[in-house]
Amino acid sequence: MSTNSSVNSPVKPESMFGTRMRNFLIAIVAIALSVALFLGLRTQTTSVSLAKLDQGSTPLEVAISNGKPSLVEFYADWCTVCQKMAPDIAQLETQYAKKLNFVMLNVDNTKWLPEMLKYRVDGIPHFVFLSQDGETIAQAIGDQPRTIMASNLEALATGSSLPYAQTSGQVSKFSAPVAPTTSQDDPRSHGNQVVN
Repeated sequence: MSTNSSVNSPVKPESMFGTRMRNFLIAIVAIALSVALFLGLRTQTTSVSLAKLDQGSTPLEVAISNGKPSLVEFYADWCTVCQKMAPDIAQLETQYAKKLNFVMLNVDNTKWLPEMLKYRVDGIPHFVFLSQDGETIAQAIGDQPRTIMASNLEALATGSSLPYAQTSGQVSKFSAPVAPTTSQDDPRSHGNQVVN
């Protein structure tokens, strides 16, 4: 009967309090970890977006005519390399905003097709360094370390030769949307059939 008495004995208030305290502490720890995880993930995402950079950029027409050297970036919202570089570009823009123009041209906008063809944009990000007269000094394609971009921008701002004038890094492939022009008068085209 002694085994039966321990099974049927009522729960002691001390053990019930201990169980509640343990559950309360587990809930507090779970909430604290959730908040820490949420805040940790939030701080790792970049607050700088390509759209914000584009909105704050100097229009190309102004950049070519205002007497300041310029950095022109060809980009796309879907370009992962462009997204990765956005925080560095934003920081450099803040640092050099008074000395240089920062121009953002979205390759998905066909308005910029003449510029894409002029600078032979076939990978993005594609950076073009322009003198204060609007002349092309150098180009860089793909992922550029912040230190290399800073060195080039410092040289551009002071009128010196760029230390990393022709650099290439990881790119997102892109081809300008150029449609070939076909003439219906070409006898070799498949659309023209000789009818007898």
